[in-house]
Amino acid sequence: MLDQSLAALFPDGLGKEWISALSTLLVVVGAVILRKVMLRVLGGFFGTLVRRSDSAEQQRRIETLGRVARHTLSLVIVVVTILIVLNTLGISIAPILGAAGVAGVAIGFGAQSLVKDFFSGVFLLLENQIRVGDVVEVAGKSGVVEGMTLRRIQLRSVDGAVHYVSNGLITTVTNFSTEFAYAVVDIGVAYKEDIDQVFEVMRLTASEMKSVEPFSITVIGDLEILGVDHWAESAVMIRCRMKTQPLQQWATRREFLKRLKRAFDEAGISIPFPHRTLVQDGGAPRTAANSSATQAD
Repeated sequence: MLDQSLAALFPDGLGKEWISALSTLLVVVGAVILRKVMLRVLGGFFGTLVRRSDSAEQQRRIETLGRVARHTLSLVIVVVTILIVLNTLGISIAPILGAAGVAGVAIGFGAQSLVKDFFSGVFLLLENQIRVGDVVEVAGKSGVVEGMTLRRIQLRSVDGAVHYVSNGLITTVTNFSTEFAYAVVDIGVAYKEDIDQVFEVMRLTASEMKSVEPFSITVIGDLEILGVDHWAESAVMIRCRMKTQPLQQWATRREFLKRLKRAFDEAGISIPFPHRTLVQDGGAPRTAANSSATQAD
């Protein structure tokens, strides 16, 4: 149809080859323009949704859906453009589509994993399990989600390594960025210490930390002391946790440990270290410290 329109515009001037070339150029240019316009429209639409969203979690989900939608739209435009160009050049696409259907059945048996990747990616998006910007653990790999398509997920770990995980390999998703998080801290104190005093120092330290920025915003709950967790070899282990904004649990935990070390030093609370007892043949048991002192004499 495009060739006939051009031939009508130039009845005496252009040969069939030039008309086909010009038609192909117009199709390609039109596809490029259409892609840019549609991507801009989608970007504006999802950008508006992001600005109207109430939570950071919802914003990450909208941004992820926007990226996948733009990627899918680009793929559809490219495929349709190729088919139109082939038809413009006089290559019948009907046999190609028929052959693709027959070949698709044969290839499908060898591409089951690829089909599984796409279906898994659809359900990951629909169920809002993973979004760009989340910290997740999938298929034995963990890191920040930098990119996501219907086929794979791109993760960047703490050491900077990038992992590409096919969606079909994902059976369990551990998401550290959903709604809220807990900064879990295990504290070890000497057996001689008063546990009630230790609890009080921990509460005061957490309260002081919550009174300063940025922890006054990122910490959304009081310190919850779960109690004595177990008796270790040389320490009484106490477990506690604080409720935080998503992705803020690690920074909160590090700051709390730093402040608690200083508070324990000021209160005279001992943080123990392992002790060893040496037994010599023919002698009484004695600690490693006493043994070193005897050898020095």
